[in-house]
Amino acid sequence: MERTLTKKDQKQLKRWLNARKDFELLYKASRDGCSNTAFHQKCNNKGPTVTVFYNTSDCVFGGYTSVSWDSANVYRVDPTAFLFRLYFKGSSSPKKYPATNGTNAIYGHANYGPTFGSGHDIYSFNATVALSGASFPLNGSLAPGKSYVMAGDNAASLACSSLNCYDVEVYSVKDGSIINDDPWRQLTECKSKVLKSEIETYSPIDGVKVGRVNILLVGAVGAGKSSYFNTMNSIFRGHVTSQACSGSAEHSLTTHYRKYKVRSSETGKPLKFRLCDTRGLEEEQGLDATDVVAILDGHLPDKYTVFGLSRNNTSGSLTISDPRRLPFNPAVSISPDTPGYNKAPVTQDKIHCVAFVMDGCSVDVFSDKILQNMKAVQQKANQRGIPQVAILTKVDKACPHVEEDPGTLFYSSAVSELVEQVSQLIGLPRAHVLPVKNYEKEMELVDDVDVPALISLRQMLRFADDYLYNFLDEEED
Repeated sequence: MERTLTKKDQKQLKRWLNARKDFELLYKASRDGCSNTAFHQKCNNKGPTVTVFYNTSDCVFGGYTSVSWDSANVYRVDPTAFLFRLYFKGSSSPKKYPATNGTNAIYGHANYGPTFGSGHDIYSFNATVALSGASFPLNGSLAPGKSYVMAGDNAASLACSSLNCYDVEVYSVKDGSIINDDPWRQLTECKSKVLKSEIETYSPIDGVKVGRVNILLVGAVGAGKSSYFNTMNSIFRGHVTSQACSGSAEHSLTTHYRKYKVRSSETGKPLKFRLCDTRGLEEEQGLDATDVVAILDGHLPDKYTVFGLSRNNTSGSLTISDPRRLPFNPAVSISPDTPGYNKAPVTQDKIHCVAFVMDGCSVDVFSDKILQNMKAVQQKANQRGIPQVAILTKVDKACPHVEEDPGTLFYSSAVSELVEQVSQLIGLPRAHVLPVKNYEKEMELVDDVDVPALISLRQMLRFADDYLYNFLDEEED
């Protein structure tokens, strides 16, 4: 068993707190000494804290309070306080026990360690406890149920009735995130001018008849697909643009399949990649498997539209409802008989990299249905050997430091944690998760916004080249 608060444990506590928090270790008995003096010196007047006990029965349990510890020898009111269990006999068994009314949530006694509840629901220790072998036999008491709602649980089911602990920790609970001294992602080049020049001079690998590469953007409604294109377009145009429709809406604002060009501000010529945008994924509506194949294999041209097709309510057959050309109807699967369908796509028509665009503010509550839709696209891409990345947008909303200063993005522990979460959620290596802040409120370009966006695009172009090498290898063989 771990004897410190793991990232998994922190994640669970954040869910209980219903907020994005950071945990900073204030006190550790094995490091600072198991004494009332050390505890109060390290923990008094520090604001919200989490106390964690690691006992010799392999139970991990503790309590949270939003009020500060002190030495005033009085009870403190805290209706948000709760006790918790993370592990029971070595097995993950998370459970939260809220305060009954919060009246006697904690007791800040000068001679005591951390103490929860009027009946000493958790009374850790008094004075100094010496290490005995590998553990501290705490001299307090464990009688949960006086000031906290245990829902049938007791000292035995909370902690095997044991206060013989390997360690006791107290963490400060802070809003936002910690800004680290060193970046969590090492980058060799972070100057926007250099990155921009590298992308402007990019060409697909020699030996394959491809004049430019296609990057498909896939994501939920409102995730920021169109905004990502607008951000890239702004960087290379030299001012903030809004060519693609973007914003908040119940349903997707993207109604056509688009292969957006990004042009150099110096030459006016399109750069050698296309950002392909299609309809946003919705809870009740994903990309049909047939449509995914058609897009990946290059059967859909830019600005793809079809005749107004509708599905017969009784027979399920397709009928021509209107001879006018309408935006792509997502309720109707694409087929070789669909007007505009490219029956003989070449390598240049295909998708060379797939980017799953994900809202950094919704990672904790990501829709299972949307995830299933993404996994379906991922499966088709894997079958074709198409590389994939995740573009993590709105990271500034997930970390107040990044919102205030976008230059702290690669130093933010909150952003680093989000990258880890997305990596596990969608099953991609961390190096394939690319955090960005799209242009939204800004009226002028900001270098610290440009850099992460350019890094993400450069990485996708590199992955697209990796995909093209497969074709080159086949030709050489």
